[in-house]
Amino acid sequence: MEPSQPTADVADAVAARLRSAGCVFAEDEAAMLIEAASSTGELDRMVAQRVAGAPLEQVVGWAEFCGLRIAVEPGVFVPRRRTEFLVEQAIGVLPPKAVVLDLCCGAGAIGVALLSRRPGVSLCAADVDPVAAACARRNLDAPVYDGDLYGPLPARLRGAFDVIVANVPYVPSADVPYLPSEARDHEPLTSLDGGADGLDVLRRVAAEAPLWLRSCGHLLIETSERQAAAAVQAFQSSGLHARTVTDDERGATVVIGTVD
Repeated sequence: MEPSQPTADVADAVAARLRSAGCVFAEDEAAMLIEAASSTGELDRMVAQRVAGAPLEQVVGWAEFCGLRIAVEPGVFVPRRRTEFLVEQAIGVLPPKAVVLDLCCGAGAIGVALLSRRPGVSLCAADVDPVAAACARRNLDAPVYDGDLYGPLPARLRGAFDVIVANVPYVPSADVPYLPSEARDHEPLTSLDGGADGLDVLRRVAAEAPLWLRSCGHLLIETSERQAAAAVQAFQSSGLHARTVTDDERGATVVIGTVD
């Protein structure tokens, strides 16, 4: 905001509006909104959006992920902090100069984090949502393809990847109406709804993964603890050796599959 605007009174007033709307971390959110706004009028508009239920990250235009700022546009899936565990697991299996695919990339947060930690990685990404793909291009200095899963990838990339990471939608369809309104009303359904048991997209990703992975390559997908056993079965049915890893503190579960 303009230097004359961010006074204690302004911060208190914004925090009070946010608190009345149910924002638990009202003071922290107020500070972020004030920092992001370039004028009093813009601040008023941004606070109104947040009070109406828009995700804070979409309002301010960025999300923190793995210590990085990831650009996030309205209507794009907001990277979750638990997905940092998926990044950590991927880093653990990356060979030197790895070739990586970030599938269902959303804003490209996973790819950005991998490239920041392993500069020698060669990466491309894909998402079915053109708005998300456009946002990922803002964040990633790498090719981003628009289309359904592996469909838009060039045929020359078959068998080329050392690692495929995918934060697929895994909410069972019947549970989508019970998601927080921030997700249900402001993020694309394609980034949330995983079908009847939440594993429809995971199965499709696992089924084709052996065609795109090199020998001894790895597929890593985030899921939930209650779905882990069925996810492992899907990996194994696709010819992958599978195991699960969990982080109880972040409530994160990742299935790791390896191709022969």
